[in-house]
Amino acid sequence: MSRLTTIEIAKEYLKFSAAHFTIFSATDRERLHGHNFTVSAKITAPVDENGLCFRYSIFKQHLKELCQSLDEYTLIAADSPHLTITQQEQYHHIEFNGEVMLLLQSDTLLLPIRNSTVEELSHYLVQHLLADDSVVVDNNVQSFEIKVCSGPGQSGSAAWSA
Repeated sequence: MSRLTTIEIAKEYLKFSAAHFTIFSATDRERLHGHNFTVSAKITAPVDENGLCFRYSIFKQHLKELCQSLDEYTLIAADSPHLTITQQEQYHHIEFNGEVMLLLQSDTLLLPIRNSTVEELSHYLVQHLLADDSVVVDNNVQSFEIKVCSGPGQSGSAAWSA
């Protein structure tokens, strides 16, 4: 019978700075603002005969790349039922409750999420890790949890288990 253990990864470089706004309803949202987000992970897997679960560097590298892909962008929830998003020339036209924001496409990421919250961002990161078999399947990962913090004492997490 194999023994399971949980590895926690919370490196200083697992972070990204991004602008966003949270949508509360069809008529209420936060103002556009930014955070220095941090990301951490808990990964549960069996310990092998060598006393090791997996190479930690695999998860660290994937998480680092995901953080870099979000860094220094305005994050827009493309799946929000309260936003209408169109493109014109080099701009995204983001309409909310009759107001239109013009954002440069080069500075903006339209993410397949319903809201730009830590709850949705953590789920987004989980889905990206699951999309690559070399991360989960090849390392016999039984479960993992990704936490996204928008500041000290405020975070959301999403989990997956086999």
